Amino acid sequence: MTTSTLEQSPAALALRHSPIPVLRKLSLDESDSAVVISGSVPSYYFKQLAQEAVIPLLAGRQLYNRVTVVRQLSQ
Repeated sequence: MTTSTLEQSPAALALRHSPIPVLRKLSLDESDSAVVISGSVPSYYFKQLAQEAVIPLLAGRQLYNRVTVVRQLSQ
């Protein structure tokens, strides 16, 4: 899969400029046929928000949301 330069990709910019700090830390790999979001977030809500930020910018490509939810245990 060809990785786009994050500064040039509209989908990557959508995550980089998100008002939600945890989404700015996710990785995005793109090719002509697919977009893959990866990384980790603390809840399924943030995983969904990352996906929704990128969906409008797919331009007919397949989206793979490989974001992992890592919940921290309360102490």
